[in-house]
Formats: sequence, C-alpha cells, structure tokens
Amino acid sequence: MWNIFFQIGLIEIFLGLIAFIILISILSSAIKVVREYERGVIFRLGRLIGAKGPGIFFIIPIVDKFIKIDLRVVAFDVPKQRVITKDNVSVDVDAAVYYRVFDPAKAVVQVEDYFRATNLLAQTTLRDVLGQVELDELLTKREELSKKIGEILDTYTDPWGIKVVAVAIKDVSMPESMLRAIAKQAEAEREKRSRIIVAEGEYIAAEKIAAAAKRYMESPLALRLRELQTLTEIAREKNLVVVTTTTEATDIGKLAAMVKALQEKEIK
Repeated sequence: MWNIFFQIGLIEIFLGLIAFIILISILSSAIKVVREYERGVIFRLGRLIGAKGPGIFFIIPIVDKFIKIDLRVVAFDVPKQRVITKDNVSVDVDAAVYYRVFDPAKAVVQVEDYFRATNLLAQTTLRDVLGQVELDELLTKREELSKKIGEILDTYTDPWGIKVVAVAIKDVSMPESMLRAIAKQAEAEREKRSRIIVAEGEYIAAEKIAAAAKRYMESPLALRLRELQTLTEIAREKNLVVVTTTTEATDIGKLAAMVKALQEKEIK
C-alpha cells in the first residue's frame, strides 16, 4: 500500500516538474526585451501588429511571431565594379555605403532582405551614375558623384524604411596603359605652364626695357650716366670693352682708358 502511495507521489512530482518547466518555457518565450537601438516587429497569426521597444514587452507564444531589427547605422563594401566611363575608359571602382533602418515595419514587410536588396541596388546605381561621366570628372569630382549616388539610393530605399546616410567612392583602379597616358598628360601640362611663365616673364621684361629706352631717349644725360655706370662696372671686373663709332663714343672710350690706366697704376 505504501509503495503505491509512494509511486503516485513520485508521478505527481514528476508531472508538476514538467508543468513547471512548460510554464517557464512559455513565460520565457512570451517575455521579450529589446535594447535602445533595437525594435521588435510583431506578427499575430500572420498579421502585422507593429513595432515595439525599447524595453520589455509580452507576446503570445505560438500565436505571435517576433522579428528583431537593428536601428544603428550599418556599413558595407560594394564589391568592385567594372565601369565604362562616358569616354570609353574601363575602370574598377570600390565604394562603401552607410545606411540605417528608420521604419522597422517597412523594412520587414516591404522587402524580403533589406540588406541584400540595398547592396544590389548600390552596385547597379554605381555603374549607372559613373557610366555617364568622363574619366577626368570621375577622378576630380568623387565627392559630388558620391553625393549623387547617395541621393538616388535614398530615393529608392525610402519605401523600404531605409535611410542611406552616405556613399563613399574609395578607389578607382585603371589599366597600366591609362596610368602612363595620364602621367604624360600631367607632364605636358606642367611643361605648358612652365613655358607660359617664361613667356610672361620675357613679355614683362620687354615692356620694362622698352619703357627704359623711351626714358633714355627723352633724357640724353641719363643715357650718358648709364654708360658711365656700365663702364665703371666693367672696369671693376678688370675687363674693358670700348666701341668707337661716334665722337661721343670716342670720348667715352678715352674716359674708360683713363680709368683703366689709373687702376693699373694703383696696382703697380
């Protein structure tokens, strides 16, 4: 008799433990906690109830389905894309896209996999936009092109509850032959600027010389003083060049010869 009561008691305890475990399991599946940067999208028997969080809330086990969505900014690399520019140059472009979910319900209901969809859309948009510009524009206006790509992406992803924060073109790779052509072009551009600077200098010098000649014509005395100054500088270097074609030139030559003789006398 006691054995029967003991067996019944063990069965009751065992069933109680099972019931307790089931109750704990139901409660654990019913209680949900999401962080500040997360939201929980709830479906009840397939029907959208809405997004809840942050904090703690309850759902009906088996009846409700719970999907957790991260609201933080997510970054992903766009796989290297082969792009043919407007001037028929083939380049490989790397880019990065930064986005976040601003409407968790739309991100779940409107698109099957918002991460994959955004990635594929970024690849297509990148090729379309960069294929409409020339190589020089691609190399010099990366920031403007990145902004344009971001605006187009944001327009397409807005119905999905996705906000494209930024797009960055990281690298543009070109064939070796194109790199050599660009180097030659840069060298030619530098040579062009150098010649322009030299020509401008010669032009300014010619203007100054012409102005000086005009001034000497207006004042013969100033011209004589300049000639004497030149002869003095020549004599200082112990070199003397005398050109005698006119009476004035002969006088200058005599003066220079006297200066030279005095210097030689001082040396002796």
